[in-house]
Amino acid sequence: MTESTPLIWEDYELLDSGGYEKLERYGSYILRRPEPQAVWPKKLALTEWEDLPQAWFKRTSNTHVQDSSERGEWLRKQNMPDQWTISYPCRQHKLLFRLGMTAFKHIGIFPEQASNWDFIYDRVSALAIDEPAVLNLFAYTGGATLAAAAAGAMVTHVDSVKPVVSWAKENADNSGFSAVRWIVEDALKYVQREVRRGKRYHGILMDPPAYGRGPSGEKWILEDQITNLLEACSQLLEPDGFVVLNLYSMGFSPIIAANLLSLYFPAAIHPVEYGELVVKDTSGMALPLSVYARF
Repeated sequence: MTESTPLIWEDYELLDSGGYEKLERYGSYILRRPEPQAVWPKKLALTEWEDLPQAWFKRTSNTHVQDSSERGEWLRKQNMPDQWTISYPCRQHKLLFRLGMTAFKHIGIFPEQASNWDFIYDRVSALAIDEPAVLNLFAYTGGATLAAAAAGAMVTHVDSVKPVVSWAKENADNSGFSAVRWIVEDALKYVQREVRRGKRYHGILMDPPAYGRGPSGEKWILEDQITNLLEACSQLLEPDGFVVLNLYSMGFSPIIAANLLSLYFPAAIHPVEYGELVVKDTSGMALPLSVYARF
């Protein structure tokens, strides 16, 4: 199953993709960034790719390999601010995201995750409990945290990078959500400690990178540690709980993600759904950006 971003999202639009790049509009600003999945030719004219963007991320190297630590520099026009804010309409709630250009081409939001945000909101809303507990691991700037909080959850937001957690807190404050615990910690260590404490959660959200580092230099390699993470998480989930697993590794198919959830959460009362998260450009071309499994 393929899930795409909403047909109507006023503050976001994928204008074109191709030539290992993507051209996107975030609010009033158009950005040009590398995209290793966009192997097809561009559809808009080269002059539009050069004239439309207010900012362009230029790689330090010329490789097209996907790498979350990929470095480069932003080339900006005079009217391009350092930071700006956009919103996402998650059901009846407006989620606010402060965006900014980082040295690793990211800007603080992954628009394809809108499908997961809607799913999270719906699952929290369906729980027959006031203020259910939700654990968000590798939580970045908090899109999933905001969606869960908007539906009434008490969220534990865990990420190993302190400035990113501060960024997420700013998004939550601006969106009007205060029922969030902010944790700067290695995700696997935190989950294992929660198991020892006997904690339980009604929802567990996981968005692990292919590679990463914890706050004390702990090394995270997805293929080596994903099973340890899922084993620990399986001991934290309430019987009627839900799970979202999102993977950005280009070597993982949706079936792998679904197999992992089926194996480690065999008692799930709902079937596992899985697929790719995509964004469609203005020509209708679907750009795949991650795989997911959830129940």
